[in-house]
Amino acid sequence: MGKSLSNYLSSFAVHVQTRQILRRVATGKLPHEDGIASPVMDDEESPLLGHGHRLANGSEPNFWKHLLFNRTSSPGTKSSNPLVRVPAHVWNVFKITLLSTWINVLLVFVPFGLIAGTFEWNPTLVFTLNFFAIIPLAAILSFATEEIAARLGETLGGLVNATLGNAVELIVSIVALRAGQVEIVQASMLGSILSNLLLVLGMCFFLGGLANMRDANGNAIEQSFSTGTAQTTCSLMTLASATMILPAALYGVLDNSSDGHKEEVALLLSRCSSVVLLTLYVMYLIFSLRSHKRLFESEAGPNAEEDEHDPLLGPWSAGVVLLLTTLVISFCADHMVNSIDAVAESGAMNKTFIGLILIPIVGNAAEHVTACVVAVKNKMDLAMGVAIGSSIQISLLVTPSLVLLGWAIGVPMTLRFQTFETVAFAVSVLVVTYTVQDGKSNYLEGAMLLGLYMIIALAFWASG
Repeated sequence: MGKSLSNYLSSFAVHVQTRQILRRVATGKLPHEDGIASPVMDDEESPLLGHGHRLANGSEPNFWKHLLFNRTSSPGTKSSNPLVRVPAHVWNVFKITLLSTWINVLLVFVPFGLIAGTFEWNPTLVFTLNFFAIIPLAAILSFATEEIAARLGETLGGLVNATLGNAVELIVSIVALRAGQVEIVQASMLGSILSNLLLVLGMCFFLGGLANMRDANGNAIEQSFSTGTAQTTCSLMTLASATMILPAALYGVLDNSSDGHKEEVALLLSRCSSVVLLTLYVMYLIFSLRSHKRLFESEAGPNAEEDEHDPLLGPWSAGVVLLLTTLVISFCADHMVNSIDAVAESGAMNKTFIGLILIPIVGNAAEHVTACVVAVKNKMDLAMGVAIGSSIQISLLVTPSLVLLGWAIGVPMTLRFQTFETVAFAVSVLVVTYTVQDGKSNYLEGAMLLGLYMIIALAFWASG
């Protein structure tokens, strides 16, 4: 009797588990990728030691693999015992964050960078260690931002992503601005824009064009993206270049005035222009995320849309990760900025090259790789969103905000860049506009953008 009852309960449990799996398949919520499943409970609800249940084939689950390498959950996170649940949850958040991207292998540079800056090691070594330390921290910051945005809905989530998308550049620039390194701030802002417009977009066009050069019949084809995105973003970038040209032109016109008067005029124009740019950025967000969202949708069909997935972290967990990462980035950025003067004096490289070429790589390395990967997968709208969208954020949001912040703390940050910087930016916007205005791309256009970026980088290297 007891054996029959046991067999019946086992059959019933398997039946319930089968129905749960079928329901998940129907709703798109598949079981965890490592195959760990219990006939009665999910992985996260299993006991911490992993005993007391078996897989469908009767074997014991690999507890250590689940604990150390599962990218979605950890055992014990839903235990009724808080002494088990709290440590398990903390470990789960740490593990998911650590395994979010392969770039996090560079996190080994974080403690060395902080130690080198605290004990004032060789400036070149301090700069190098903190340079590599910020790259994975930027990736974690981006991951936490996406986790928060995924729980806020499409419109509000897009707003969060747009606002925090360039948080690393903003943190580094604020640290440099407080240190009075206006030249570094201006160069890093311009460098971030050029890096996205020429380097990232060029790599996306080049790699995507090579990977998707021909169709199934062997005919040559081009990749396509939303023309609404291309036209609107190019118009905004042209406006941004105008806000750089006008202060420089006005400064040159006032030849008969004293240097102090010309600086005051440039400051006034820059601060007023910054208010206008911030207003236009808010209107752009409303236009792209709300009123005319359809214009920015992919024209390549549903296959070009980003693979959606449920957020892995809760809102509070993602918020804590965001705050802690921001704090660590601020310390690393402080050490890196403080070493720039000594590095420039050593003759290894000049300040403009550091701000224009190196610092933009720090904040955008993870996003650059992501943009290239999705371009190879023929998802050009996503690649365009990373490249040109990030440039718009920097030119219409980050740079004007730094001008107003400098006004608040008494640092004369302006939109008046050097003549060569202004010309390089205007030419880059012009070339990109002609390249993307038809809504199509190929590897030759990517090579053109990369070539222009190399020429500009060599010019700033030689200027030192």
